[in-house]
Amino acid sequence: MIEYIQSALLLISAFFIIIAAVGVLTLPNTTKNAVYARIHIVGLFDIACILAMIGLGQYLLAGIYFILAPFTAHAIANAYWKKEDRENNVDLMTVEEEVDENHPFIHPKAKMQALESENSEKLKVDERFSVTTIEIDEGE
Repeated sequence: MIEYIQSALLLISAFFIIIAAVGVLTLPNTTKNAVYARIHIVGLFDIACILAMIGLGQYLLAGIYFILAPFTAHAIANAYWKKEDRENNVDLMTVEEEVDENHPFIHPKAKMQALESENSEKLKVDERFSVTTIEIDEGE
């Protein structure tokens, strides 16, 4: 009887994995909030894996996975929200941050590029990044 229950759990988990795989593969990249949709679909993978582990008799591993999977999904979604989701996160929509002109260590990018082009006219300046140096006076 236990073998039938294990077999049924493995078949159900295989069915969930097939559905989730089709969902992930058919989701177009142009979908709004595609990252969040993919994380949501991967939740089916998580449930299928938990059912498969229970079906194989790995109860402790299934319990650990049941607890850790939501935390990892939330961490991925939160990291994407904080660093890359410019469509929904209003804080990331700013193009240029305001920089205090009197700050001794932080300077606007335009000012640094002007200084670089002034100091090195022979070298080609790459606009993707800028390198600055600091002169330290021991008397300060």
